[in-house]
Amino acid sequence: MTVLLDVSDISKSFKLKGYWYHKRTFDALLPISFSLESKKTLAIVGEAGSGKSTLAKILVGAEIPSTGVISLNGQPLENQRFKQRCQQIRMIFQDSGTTLNPSLTIQELLDEPLTLNTDLDEKQRYQLIRTTLHKVGLLGDHMNFYPHMFSGGQKQRISLARAIILQPQVIILDEALAALDPSLRSQMINLLLDLQQQMGLAYILISHNLGIVRHFSDDVMVLSQGAVVESGRTIDVMRKPQHKVTQKLMMSQNFQLRPAKR
Repeated sequence: MTVLLDVSDISKSFKLKGYWYHKRTFDALLPISFSLESKKTLAIVGEAGSGKSTLAKILVGAEIPSTGVISLNGQPLENQRFKQRCQQIRMIFQDSGTTLNPSLTIQELLDEPLTLNTDLDEKQRYQLIRTTLHKVGLLGDHMNFYPHMFSGGQKQRISLARAIILQPQVIILDEALAALDPSLRSQMINLLLDLQQQMGLAYILISHNLGIVRHFSDDVMVLSQGAVVESGRTIDVMRKPQHKVTQKLMMSQNFQLRPAKR
């Protein structure tokens, strides 16, 4: 299987205010490299302040890296327009309720990215919205409802619909499963896995829940103070964690290896 996303020596430093003429920098992310194939999931874990969110922001274009190159299908993303990048790499956040404009119907929420990024006419957009809602387990008639009329699990499905409606290649799940109760979380994971196979999606999962990481991801990358301290196949890393940070994360959750459900 060919590499879909290739990240080479990505780093990020922030300038801090100093006294007088002294300039200081904070290295939020040290040079990081990894690759991701289609229909695969890479989990990124680490303690607070490890650099997970900074990496996610760089991947979607919200932050400019200090060094390094990000390539999608062999083409550097820096050579593409931001609009094209937004179509190819999408993100779903933890609190879906705050990302959905309460004054817009679901149809209006899903129509907005289509209007901005495609040449589809009104009828084509309408049909695509209905089809996408069905894909995520909602009804076509839900397009006439407002966000406050849905449960937390349904709102997360709406966020997923908004993410996949532009046919992206990579979706970043930034703690997107954390707020769901176990039963809804299991349903969402199964839905994400089904869509991954149907659409050839690659996922980057940012999560503190090692149980989710174990059952959902193919590979895992552990960050600490902006650097990768351990990486590899999820099942191998969690069976025999080598770095003290990984061991600490597992011990903090009383994590025990269970047979994979995939």
